[in-house]
Amino acid sequence: MEQKNALTPEQERRVEEQLAVIRRGAAEIIPEADLVKKVRRSIRTGKPLKVKLGLDPSAPDIHIGHTVVLNKLRQFQDLGHIVQLIIGDFTGRIGDPTGKSETRKQLTEEEVKRNAQTYAEQLFKILDREKTEIHFNSKWLSPLDFAAVVDLAAKTTVARMLERDDFAKRYNSGQAISVHEFFYPLMQGYDSVALESDIELGGTDQTFNLLMGRQLQHQYGQEEQVILTMPLLEGLDGVKKMSKSLGNYIGINEPPHDMYGKAMSIPDDLMLKYFELVTDLTLEELDRVKAAIGDGSLHPRDAKMKLARRLVEMYHGTEAAAEAEARFRRVFQQRALPEDIPEKEVPAAELEDGKIWIVRLLTLLGLVSSNGEARRMVKQGAVKLDGEKVSDADTRVSVENGRVVQVGKRRFAKMKRG
Repeated sequence: MEQKNALTPEQERRVEEQLAVIRRGAAEIIPEADLVKKVRRSIRTGKPLKVKLGLDPSAPDIHIGHTVVLNKLRQFQDLGHIVQLIIGDFTGRIGDPTGKSETRKQLTEEEVKRNAQTYAEQLFKILDREKTEIHFNSKWLSPLDFAAVVDLAAKTTVARMLERDDFAKRYNSGQAISVHEFFYPLMQGYDSVALESDIELGGTDQTFNLLMGRQLQHQYGQEEQVILTMPLLEGLDGVKKMSKSLGNYIGINEPPHDMYGKAMSIPDDLMLKYFELVTDLTLEELDRVKAAIGDGSLHPRDAKMKLARRLVEMYHGTEAAAEAEARFRRVFQQRALPEDIPEKEVPAAELEDGKIWIVRLLTLLGLVSSNGEARRMVKQGAVKLDGEKVSDADTRVSVENGRVVQVGKRRFAKMKRG
């Protein structure tokens, strides 16, 4: 049997490559030995693994906190595996009690369907449509009769449910726990049984629910799924998990300028975590950003702008990212400008097709004493036009009323066409 299951050296290399990708960024893998076994079998047989993620459509927008696990799913797809995406149109009517101190309001069927449709429209900004199975869990949960529900409930105990931290806290403090809330982890676990999933992903706060799927698969005589949890992403407040209900989130479907502006409010101490978990930076690029921030060669504000630009590029494209950044710079620059900037005239005779050589412009505005000083200031990166750095001394710029020219930190002039 051992010889029959042996892999070639090339297959062994592919196993190690896949495991390295799967492990990257993961908080926990339960149990890792089972993951290795499943990957080896997949490589040997050519049969892709079935990787499950459940989404509870309690609000209409996917945010970048969700993309921590979605990006991991895309990595599985790039390795050749199949994603089983569960839209919890049935479980969503109950609502996941994880992290809640009181019973959640149940959603109507219409609310769940509307939110689920919006989810589906956004998912393929990240996932490969051809390698994604979308399932609505009402397909197998709605037909269950009462006898089947009793049988499902009999496969765990109240004591097991109360091992869950949020349930335990509510029980010990005398807060109400509705019986139907116990069914949420049971139903989520039954999703894994219905689809015979190999691996299930979730945040670290979902560990109990994910393990329930593993337990139920064992009870139903199936091979147990592997649990892979990813770190939770703090929201824009820097404290609580990113959440639509808390309003501390960045939606992947938001307009580019809103996404960029929100990203600029991310706390400085979370920037690297965001770079690592929600962007497509390579490890080498990430190491360079870490080093540049560490040695001071990359200012935190510039690092945050790099992060904001990358996020907008991922969901709206390069052109939209450039426009969002230019818009932000204009607004930021206007807020940072002195209130009493002198307005100086640029004679029409100095213009050619409405433009002027940047070196000549600086001398005409009285911001430098000579052409030589103007060239030096440009070379040193000390010259800005409407907040944008001018790096080439041969640049010709458009002269328009109100445009602000800056040299160093304290010399400003506002253009006025003569």
